[in-house]
Amino acid sequence: MKPLDDIKRLRDEYEDREHRFSDSDLYSCFNQSYLFTIQGRQRAVLNALKRQCFTDLSNLRILEMGCGDGDVLSDYFSMVGASQQYLYGVDLLKDCLDAAHWRLPVSNFANADGQDLPFADHSFDLVLQYTAISSVLDEKIRKNIFTDMLRVLKPSGMILSYDFWLNPTNKQTRGLRLSEIQTSFPNCQVEYKKITLAPPIARRLVPISWLLSAFLEKLTIFNTHYLVAIRPNPGE
Repeated sequence: MKPLDDIKRLRDEYEDREHRFSDSDLYSCFNQSYLFTIQGRQRAVLNALKRQCFTDLSNLRILEMGCGDGDVLSDYFSMVGASQQYLYGVDLLKDCLDAAHWRLPVSNFANADGQDLPFADHSFDLVLQYTAISSVLDEKIRKNIFTDMLRVLKPSGMILSYDFWLNPTNKQTRGLRLSEIQTSFPNCQVEYKKITLAPPIARRLVPISWLLSAFLEKLTIFNTHYLVAIRPNPGE
């Protein structure tokens, strides 16, 4: 598949997802299994930020590549002290960006391709991607996105990546494995944790037993996503 073809496929796929799930509560906090997932992810993100000494977000410039409707920036970062004026997001879909503007009216959003982020070098303290890379099938585009995320990151900053490593039922995605991350960031320190109980298991089990679901998630053997903290080595 040519890179331009994959960008078009990606736009079409995201637009189709918007229509498919518009009347579904699959990604609603009123859905117990989804609430379980996002609360577990939030705990893991906060623990990663704390381990890496990013506990005061008030003056940090934060960019999300593939920000969608801004829910991550709003519910995960603004909620724990990030200043809205320092939050930035890019996405391919204008409708999503309109929703992000509604959520975060003083934040900054751009309709842009992750391969060519419209920001200067070393502009951000934190650069995020949440399940955006796995929707890109073309290997060259993925590499270009990682390269540009690193370009706009300050030498003292951190990339935080949350994505699944395997989803065999969705042909419109390709999992993000640790080997790809390590190859894409050869001169960086990489810390990772396997999180998020497999959604098909969570959907069945969480309504029956939240405690059992939490126990299984802690074991990690049925977890489907990696949360990865990536930091440039000093002097690189």
